[in-house]
Amino acid sequence: MIHEAPSAGTIRVETHGVDAIPEREQSGRPRDVVNVLVGTNLCFGVIIFGWLPVSFGLGFWPSVASIVVGTLIGTVLVAPLALISMRTRTNLSTSSGAHFGVRGRLLGSGIGLLLSLGYTALTLWTGGDAVVGSLHRLVGLPDSGPAHAATYAVIAGCTVVAAIYGFKLLVRLGRWLTSSMTVLLVLGLWAYSGDFSAAWGGGSGGDYLLGGFWATWLLAVVAAGISGPVAFITILGDYTRYLSPARHSPARVLGATSLGLVLGLLIPQLFGTFTAVAAGAGDDFIGALVAAAPTWFLLPLAATGVFGSIGNGGLLLYSMGLDLDAIVPRLSRLQATIAVGVLGTILVFAGHFAWNALDFVTAFVLMLVSVGTPWAVITLIGFLRCRGRYDAEALQVYNRRSRGGIYWFTGGWNLAATTAWTAGALIGLLAVDTTFYQGPLLSLTGGVDFSFLLSGAVTTVAYLALTALGRRPRPHPGSPAAAAYPMPDARKVHG
Repeated sequence: MIHEAPSAGTIRVETHGVDAIPEREQSGRPRDVVNVLVGTNLCFGVIIFGWLPVSFGLGFWPSVASIVVGTLIGTVLVAPLALISMRTRTNLSTSSGAHFGVRGRLLGSGIGLLLSLGYTALTLWTGGDAVVGSLHRLVGLPDSGPAHAATYAVIAGCTVVAAIYGFKLLVRLGRWLTSSMTVLLVLGLWAYSGDFSAAWGGGSGGDYLLGGFWATWLLAVVAAGISGPVAFITILGDYTRYLSPARHSPARVLGATSLGLVLGLLIPQLFGTFTAVAAGAGDDFIGALVAAAPTWFLLPLAATGVFGSIGNGGLLLYSMGLDLDAIVPRLSRLQATIAVGVLGTILVFAGHFAWNALDFVTAFVLMLVSVGTPWAVITLIGFLRCRGRYDAEALQVYNRRSRGGIYWFTGGWNLAATTAWTAGALIGLLAVDTTFYQGPLLSLTGGVDFSFLLSGAVTTVAYLALTALGRRPRPHPGSPAAAAYPMPDARKVHG
């Protein structure tokens, strides 16, 4: 019997790490997922991806098309991952132990940690720059290193607090940000509308980053569109693990997740495309945005930088804390969250003082898409094969620093899954095209970056071939998972 978790008006620090959420505490709702995905993404860390196609040399409508197409493709691949954590009651990287092995799932934890770490730095960095730039124009705050450092530190501190309190606070914060940040973005459309022209050529006189329109457009599809949903491949389960499969149907949860991803990514990114064109943004999106803003919009611009960064940074740091907790079980979620908060803040300083915005963002997302996609593909294939039937207790073996269980495979690793992931990630990295590195396979693809498609295709073929004749783990016939989700061949399952 499923019991409702007692309601509490006071938000307390979440005590759960990557341990399985007790069924009585699975009191979340699908609309919570929508609010979190929409509200916490209305920030400059996501808005800036709308600027990328424009900075590549595309005009307004081609930029819009690349973002919409890429976001929809990415959502189709990523959204089903949300269904897994409903059954496992833990985060997605830990859940992937059912397919990679209880030690092999460290691949997912590592990928999730890197994805969230990079995006956290980007969020705090862009938000902080918008705050300093706006206050410089408004009240004369020095646009200097110390001002940036102090702003980054304050915003980072607030995001750590939000992440420490965890699930309930982030759900409420997402609900509040959905309404308040939408108002600020609507004001922004009005503020920049006078300078907007859809006929604007884009980039530097319409020059395409990769020399031709279609090659550049496909780059934008991956870098600005597909990369958005892929950034959530390990994050979605942080919230759907609190949804009870006894009360919420998979279709409803899948619909809520898809809606949250599409709205939470398209609204801020298309706002970024609109304002990038209106402000004539070249290599410095935030600087151009601040310079073109009317005086009355500077305060709302600064507010967007503060509150948007806290919401998105809190979401990402929360996920990072769970991933580090999964990698180092001796750490509590609280300790892990503080540790990744410090690391993320350090990256923010590096991003401001050492890196080029356009080069860093493009290279970062393309390379992580190449290694993250194979992991998502294997996890989804495994989910379909086991029909959503997981042994939640067996997934916790590594966290309890023990051995054995149906997901132990070979020394805790599923060699077939690890090999398929390695092959797909390697092919993806060999086919990627960034300003720092061009893969040798580009000569075979006409110079077009097909790293996302190639990594996914190679992983699918390799994983299906390597596991075609292998025996797949199934929950012990006496376990709650076997009782709740019986399969026709359950009589053949051995302990």
